Amino acid sequence: MLRTLKETDHPVLGVNAGVLGFLTEVMPGGVEPAIKRLLAGDYRIEERLRLKSVMDGERLLDAVNEAVIHTAHIAKMRHFSISVDGQPATELRADGVIVATPTGSTSYAMSVGSSIIDPRVEALVIAPIAPFRLAARPFVVPASSRVAIAIKEPKVCTMVIDGQKEIEMVGHEKLEFTASEKKARFVSFEDDFYRDLEEKLIAFTPHAVHRH
Repeated sequence: MLRTLKETDHPVLGVNAGVLGFLTEVMPGGVEPAIKRLLAGDYRIEERLRLKSVMDGERLLDAVNEAVIHTAHIAKMRHFSISVDGQPATELRADGVIVATPTGSTSYAMSVGSSIIDPRVEALVIAPIAPFRLAARPFVVPASSRVAIAIKEPKVCTMVIDGQKEIEMVGHEKLEFTASEKKARFVSFEDDFYRDLEEKLIAFTPHAVHRH
């Protein structure tokens, strides 16, 4: 789903070919009825916020879930400085920082303690990964915000967009995140976010979920 959404702005109908399938609408056995509903116009288009990422003035791929800035070395923290709309928000030492959309709040960000955000809410989540301070918690900002992240005492890091695209960083880069003007568009038959949340995440038994 994430790879497909990077290649198109057209609405996407997801078919669950795996286990969790939180972003998918149809089980494999339901493909034929789903196609019939599509042809009959019996569906709706659900739009979800995408994340725009800019590094040193260069726009990168938009994310449906999240952008992650992570240390390039195992068990080595980095010192991150985060500002929102030009105002200092926090400084922290951590393995990394996640900037996620509401869709991404049920993915990697959830595994590091983020609140789950209804996809109808226009917001971004900023979540530290394994922070040194217990008081360093995820926080939510309006989607209209400009989130800037800098690495103090610059050292190499890796930036990963939706778990698909990796960009190596030397540590001096200027990073800015905002809501994209382009939305992710899904074909939907039911308004069932909370049913899916209960069935696929809250009642899901495997120990960890990191990716849709």
